[in-house]
Amino acid sequence: MTSFPGTDVTPEEHLPEVAHAVAIIMDGNGRWASEHEVSVAEGHRAGSRALRPVVESAIDLGIDSLAVYAFSTENWSRDVDEVEALMEIFGETIDRELEDLAVQGVRCRFVGRRDRAPDWLLAKMEHLEAATADKSKLQLWIAFDYGGRAELVDAARRLLESASDPDEVDEAALAACLYEPEMPDPDLVIRTSGERRISNFLLWQSAYAEYVFTDTLWPDFGPEELRTAIEEYARRRRRFGGR
Repeated sequence: MTSFPGTDVTPEEHLPEVAHAVAIIMDGNGRWASEHEVSVAEGHRAGSRALRPVVESAIDLGIDSLAVYAFSTENWSRDVDEVEALMEIFGETIDRELEDLAVQGVRCRFVGRRDRAPDWLLAKMEHLEAATADKSKLQLWIAFDYGGRAELVDAARRLLESASDPDEVDEAALAACLYEPEMPDPDLVIRTSGERRISNFLLWQSAYAEYVFTDTLWPDFGPEELRTAIEEYARRRRRFGGR
């Protein structure tokens, strides 16, 4: 019987406390670049390389769903050169990771708007989704051009367009109009870099999520940090508004 890396706890023993759905606000690439005296683009590249070990660790820990905040609707307001570099890095990351992710059983889906991505990047995104569509070991949701408020506005717009009877509008009806209704609500949301805010990420889905904030900058966040966050989650008692 195998145990979680670095522990004597088996998946079967740990199952009641496992955060089956985890979301990560990957923050700190710019500060990492400043600390290492490299360009912001190199900081983002370091951040892109940090994702793979975290995905592999999520599989080992028994996590079923991992959502990562890659590019927000507000990020378009950054310097043009930085945005262009980010688009290039997203493309590089897809090219570098596609084959291995598929082999490891990771299904990749993008969450957010699709109309503002460059055509060449959109083609790579769609190829990644198609190439991993039959995988089921881990669901990886990549929030790209995503904003929680924009998602809720778009969901409300879809409800109005469906001409639903107001009496039939409930939480389930609105949830069905979100960008990815199949994405499970996160049990745990992790934010790196020491910031203590949610930055418009999964506002609806995270209503009852537990939060773990770490001072570690995203490029330095790895399997050990993920394991620490999962262990902290396991020590908590979720009440969902009850006692």
